[in-house]
This record gives sequence, C-alpha cells and structure tokens, in this order.
Amino acid sequence: MRNVSIDKRPRDSLTAQVLRDLSARIERGDLGPGDKLPTERELMVEYRVSRTVVREAISSLRSSGRIDTQQGRGAFVLSPPFAISYAVDASDLTKVGDVLQIMDLRIGLESEAAALAAQRHTAAQLGDIRAALDKLEVGIKAAETSVTPDFQFHLEIIRATGNPYYVDFFTKLGPSLIPRARVDLFRNDRQARVRYLELIQLEHAQMYQAIARRDAEAARAAVRLHLANSRERLRATLEGNTGGRPRAHHPA
Repeated sequence: MRNVSIDKRPRDSLTAQVLRDLSARIERGDLGPGDKLPTERELMVEYRVSRTVVREAISSLRSSGRIDTQQGRGAFVLSPPFAISYAVDASDLTKVGDVLQIMDLRIGLESEAAALAAQRHTAAQLGDIRAALDKLEVGIKAAETSVTPDFQFHLEIIRATGNPYYVDFFTKLGPSLIPRARVDLFRNDRQARVRYLELIQLEHAQMYQAIARRDAEAARAAVRLHLANSRERLRATLEGNTGGRPRAHHPA
C-alpha cells in the first residue's frame, strides 16, 4: 500500500491533489488501460483523506474520460484519447452525436450479451468468434477499412448468447453500429487509421479471451471497457470541434 503525503494547505484542495496524483499514475502507466483502481477505502487510507474527497476525485476522472465506473465492480482505467487530430467535417458532427447515443445503447446490450456468451457458448460458437477475430487481424494488417469484419465479430458474440431476441435486435441495427461506418475520423491518414484499428483489436482480443475461459464478469467488463473507450474517443472529438460543448443533434 502506498502512503502518499497530501499537502493540507488551503492553496490547493485535497480533491485536486488526489486527482493530480491519480492522473499522474495513469499518465506514467502505473495504472494502465483495463486496470482496476484501488477501492474507495484503500484510497482513503493511501491518501489519508475522507471518502468525500476520494469520491470527488473519482468523479472528476470519470467526467474527463479517464476511467469507467461499473456498479459493484469498481473503477477501471480507459485507454487514453487517440493521439491524433481527428479530421471531422462540420457536417459530420451531428452524426458523431447520434453515434454517441448508439454507443450508450450498445454498452448496455453487449456487455450483458458477452456475460451470457461466456456462460453459454458452444465450442463451435467460440470457434466462430475466434475466426471473426482472426479475419479482423488480417484486415488490419492489410489496412482494410471495411466495417463488416468488425460487425461480424460482435455479432458472433451476440449469437453465442443462444438468445434469438438478442440476435434479431442486433442484426436489425446492422453495421451502422460500428462508429467508423457513420463517421470517418481519419480521412486520408492511413497510418492513423491502422494505429486506431490495432488499438481496437487489442480490446477485441481481451473480450475473446474472457469469453473463452467462461469468465462472465471479465467478459462483461472487457466489452464495457471496449465500448466505453470508443464512446469517449468520439465524445472527445465532438467536444473538441464544438468548443467543449456537445451540439444539439438529430438522428442521421
């Protein structure tokens, strides 16, 4: 357990100091993407502060897109914002806002579907998920931009729930569920697109591994983190192009 000395002087709030230290730990990689933050009680002991201070610091990290909190499981570090300047046309901004709403829906739907898939999948269904993951890998190495393999990977997980209602709902929504099917964040920057897809593929691999070992909680967390990462990358793009404020939007 670390024991951190917090400056009690009023020039800087305790919350700000805890927030700054936790942010620094994330920046250094002491806490990496997917890692779970210490519990509230552990942070209270570590920083020698009240529960209120810890909760305010955690809330700030969540608001800034650095972590994702999961009821009953704790807080997990999200992947950092992608280090490029997204090239989004003004006409695309309403689409980004629409996709953010879709991502909210997907987080609820697919995280629970992944937990069911981990519990219920057959050997054949796991093989289909693996085949879709491998096809995605081949496409990334060839710098292909099609969203179909990405959609197929998520669909195979949905199928492994064994629940036809999940499959029917997801299939009706179709490949438009994949953010880059709606908005091209990279335009002609092939290198940036490949780097982005490689990052997503790492998250896909974590999802597959959790399902393969029949760990329902880990599968739920892996999918939630993957989709939350995508949502926050899009949110950062939207806010960066609208002066920090999401614009009003209408379904595209």
